[in-house]
Amino acid sequence: MKILLIGNPNVGKSAFFSRLTGVNVVISNYPGTTVEFRQGKMKFGKKLAEIIDVPGHYMMEPTCKAEKVATQMLKEGDLVINVVDATNLERNLYLTLQLLEKKIPVIVALNFWDEAKHQGVGIDIETLEKILKIPVVPTCAVTGEGIKRLVSRLPEAKAHSFCRNEQERWCEIGRIIEAVQRLESKRHTLFEKLEDLSVKPLTGLPIAACVLSLTFYLVRLIGENLIGYLFEPLFGLYSPLAMRLSDFLGSGFIHDVLIGSLVGGEIDYVQSMGLLTTGLFVPIGMVLPYVFAFYLALGFLEDSGYLPRLATLVDNVMHKFGMHGLAIIPMLLGLGCNVPGALATRILETRRQRFIAATLMAISIPCMAQIAMVFGLLGQYGAKGLGILFATLAAVWFILGFLLNKIMKGVTPETFMEIPPYRVPHVRILAKKLWMRIRKFLTEAIPFVFLGVFFVNILYATGVIEYVSNVTAPVIVGVLGLPKEAVASLVIGFLRKDVAVGMLLPLGLSMKQLVIASTVLTMYFPCIATFVVLFRELGAKDLAKSTLIMVLASFSVGGILNLIL
Repeated sequence: MKILLIGNPNVGKSAFFSRLTGVNVVISNYPGTTVEFRQGKMKFGKKLAEIIDVPGHYMMEPTCKAEKVATQMLKEGDLVINVVDATNLERNLYLTLQLLEKKIPVIVALNFWDEAKHQGVGIDIETLEKILKIPVVPTCAVTGEGIKRLVSRLPEAKAHSFCRNEQERWCEIGRIIEAVQRLESKRHTLFEKLEDLSVKPLTGLPIAACVLSLTFYLVRLIGENLIGYLFEPLFGLYSPLAMRLSDFLGSGFIHDVLIGSLVGGEIDYVQSMGLLTTGLFVPIGMVLPYVFAFYLALGFLEDSGYLPRLATLVDNVMHKFGMHGLAIIPMLLGLGCNVPGALATRILETRRQRFIAATLMAISIPCMAQIAMVFGLLGQYGAKGLGILFATLAAVWFILGFLLNKIMKGVTPETFMEIPPYRVPHVRILAKKLWMRIRKFLTEAIPFVFLGVFFVNILYATGVIEYVSNVTAPVIVGVLGLPKEAVASLVIGFLRKDVAVGMLLPLGLSMKQLVIASTVLTMYFPCIATFVVLFRELGAKDLAKSTLIMVLASFSVGGILNLIL
């Protein structure tokens, strides 16, 4: 049995889906499209029902890919849970009436019931059920209120066969609202005042600067403390075991692959470059703490309702670079990991917008894993070294975005975003979302780090790195001002950027060289995981164009930095 979760954007379907299915979900693309939806399982009677989280939409007349997919998926479902925002009943009922015209059993989940009461919105549930002639259950998905009752009433879902035109639907909605809804006068809450302030440019931009600055300060604070007080001590306990294994293996090829080289007779987790030393420490001891902190902060911003406001605030600016406000979301996700950032470009409607967003993200947005390593390398130089790097990346983002918007044909269509009210994120939902993202990071990152470390050791052993270093020396040394040994880092950067940045540490580079090498590593290629995703999202032709832009931009900017620093 297929149960479809259908509703407008930002009506709490994600929290609903999490409540019904838990965290073990499958994310898929609808056949023939890049539109993403989620699937999970729920016990329904004595059987398992398939729950499908249909992309959010406002009506059944398709105006974009997501709405086309939602309309098509409706033909494949057996029952619909129509998630309705109780605080915006009038707007949500249009989709409800259209669903009742599709001859499929429907039950309404009147979500945000707690917020409706807080806002002075009263709804007569019994009268609404009589008018719609289907079950209506008040719920609060984040706390679980009403979920059990909703599931118990699923067998009562009914199908009707009305036939109305648009004018008739709106007239019916007016009659329903008059019959079931009552409003009480109520003063603006602090959250409501903040909602108004955070979307007005005069106050919204300073608020955005404060929010983002505080976010990245907390990410760094949490990440550094997790490393210093948890992960480094844990790896300190692991060191004696690794040393015993090193003594057992002795010198040779296997030792170099598994343990790597000893520094002063001891294991150095950054420089040793062994599978069981650097291969474990980089993703777990250095990167995971920052990724954990970033995804915790991102989940809070998502569930609080701030991200749609940020997208609205930057919409006019994004249009200057060929995108609209929603493009801020791939950029923010890219700061955590470029893979979900690349996937998030799907929210942009046109191929042109997706190309610009994906290219800018891959070139100018370092992932949190790489940022963590960069802080480790350039942190000793304080704000100067880090400031030059991030100012350069920001300048590249703006200049390249402006040029791509001018060069590429096409227009940037407007988007209409639903802005939910501010809400206090629920701890349980935040924890589930955080665990899903961390689990995905661990299953994707560690294999590639292992592969990268193994690959570079093979290249060293076979003399390939030395050969490539000699061939590319005129560019690496002459244009970028780096030692030819830095080629190894550039090669491995295609597999894992964080490992590649870490490989710069033993080269004894100056601040200038570290800035140039870190900048080029950020810009010249995405890691292989992101590269594969971009191939799927953009296609071979657009990916080839994007890659050419990356290579030309990275070496041009590296050369300029070498001249002016």
